[in-house]
Amino acid sequence: MLERVRTIAGEGAKGRLRIYLGMAPGVGKTFAMLNEGRRRKARGTDVVVGFVETYGRPRTIEAIADLEIVPRRKIPYSGTVVEEMDTVAVIRRNPDVALVDELAHTNAPGSVYEKRWQDVRDLLDAGITVLSTVNVQHLDSLADIVESITGVAVRERIPDKIVDEADEIELVDLTPHALRQRIEHGNVYPPDRAEQALQHFFREGNLNALRELALRRMSTSVEQDLEEYMHEHDVDEVWPAAEKVLVAVDADPRSQHLIRRGWREAQRAKTELVVVFIEPPNWSSEDPKARRAVEESLRYAEDLGAEAIRVAAREVVPALAEVARDVNAGTLIVGHHDRGWLSERLRRPLAMRLLPLLGEVDLRVVRLDRTNASDDGERPGAP
Repeated sequence: MLERVRTIAGEGAKGRLRIYLGMAPGVGKTFAMLNEGRRRKARGTDVVVGFVETYGRPRTIEAIADLEIVPRRKIPYSGTVVEEMDTVAVIRRNPDVALVDELAHTNAPGSVYEKRWQDVRDLLDAGITVLSTVNVQHLDSLADIVESITGVAVRERIPDKIVDEADEIELVDLTPHALRQRIEHGNVYPPDRAEQALQHFFREGNLNALRELALRRMSTSVEQDLEEYMHEHDVDEVWPAAEKVLVAVDADPRSQHLIRRGWREAQRAKTELVVVFIEPPNWSSEDPKARRAVEESLRYAEDLGAEAIRVAAREVVPALAEVARDVNAGTLIVGHHDRGWLSERLRRPLAMRLLPLLGEVDLRVVRLDRTNASDDGERPGAP
């Protein structure tokens, strides 16, 4: 059968692979894939469904609409019959585009290949463009991280190179709160499974971490695409990044160490540095020495060419998150030490509260000690 598939595939132009990436089941990957399939069909493209798993979800079933479905291959297994994609039949049908759900799926014993991504490879070799879906926890390089986060071992995995080699990756994003609501409303699992899912894998903390992994993976893909474009078009100069480096400071003189740290990172990334001081209530009545320390830090930041800003706020966590969004920060750097307005509000519980508010912004917590006050590492000049 293996030789038969390869013979049918031939050696024509290779098809394109588009992957819909999500943080977890239920975010809408299959729905997005089907919508794109219908859109392409409406403009005259020959589209078929190679394999779509509906799980009985009404909206997914409706989304298939009038798309042609290639009959599945039935494989006897352990006294039952398992249905898998009939790769040979799809290749014989020879559509322009095939929709193939769950790229990391493990095929039933007796199939030509162990994994569905291997079947997809044959479709691509046959010149068929494939739209497919995968969740971030199925990427082989992230399996151990996902298990440490969720406590669930990921058995169905896909080599990262399959995603790396995809022609297009589209992130299907959803907030953890919205996904949990979908589950509560019975749009993802039957009622008898929904509550258990919410208490285990779909806890909000788990989903925040998985979403962060998906955003990071998508960011890596975009960077790879940019590097390839620059190489193909002989672009030698590194392009400035859109995302800035944001440093939060307080009245501790060692804040200047954080500014230097941020300056170095911004220089490496060829982007801009922004330094922010979250001004607490009644700051005007504080110790003059503390006010001078803040003024010196902000002036030092400006001397380095950074933008220095003040934001009056009672709660530092939401204020920092809002500033990060407003300035389009890719990284937020904060210090951890024993004293200071910012440090008191960024001890572990509040630092953990900050992470969910930052979205795709990286949080760097830098430990400050006495040696930081006279940092003599790589820097643009003495403080």
